[in-house]
Amino acid sequence: MHDPVTIGIVSISDRASSGIYEDKGLPALKDWLGRALRNPIRWEARLIPDEQSLITQTLIELVDAGCCLVLTTGGTGPALRDVTPEATLAVAHKEMPGFGEQMRHISLQFVPTAILSRQVAVVRDKALILNLPGQPKAIAQTLEGLKHADGSVQVPGIFAAVPYCIDLIGGPYLETDEAVCKAFRPASAVRASP
Repeated sequence: MHDPVTIGIVSISDRASSGIYEDKGLPALKDWLGRALRNPIRWEARLIPDEQSLITQTLIELVDAGCCLVLTTGGTGPALRDVTPEATLAVAHKEMPGFGEQMRHISLQFVPTAILSRQVAVVRDKALILNLPGQPKAIAQTLEGLKHADGSVQVPGIFAAVPYCIDLIGGPYLETDEAVCKAFRPASAVRASP
């Protein structure tokens, strides 16, 4: 049996949180993670406005509630109301800059404005917190990476490194469906599948 996991998903948007339009971030995160992970997932979902103190408070609450992974979507650009990276860095015990670098690398395959993204990743206690893009298609591309027509990896997605990162910080053992995303672990860290 795969370890059950608690995952926090946070959509950060003034307009979606006030009902002006439908939030698409939370469904996109649930869909992709639900396909990618073989572990039973308990979701902690939040839809909140672009308020730095509220984002920070929400991230702390989710980690304290036992989330091993917290994914945010939205609020990572240069606009005045985009404060997700600042709120995320405020709760960090460690920064993980490689995730942000790879997210921008993936997005640059599609749009030159990817360099405007300020996505960050941090570790707080035994949880990994990742800022993802706001668009559902970009969320999937960032997590999964890009593939050639034959299915081979063209640009690795960030999620391939997430399970081993969570191992290293003392979290549960995440198992992926390799058809969606093959997690990378050194041979010494791989457990036999149940």
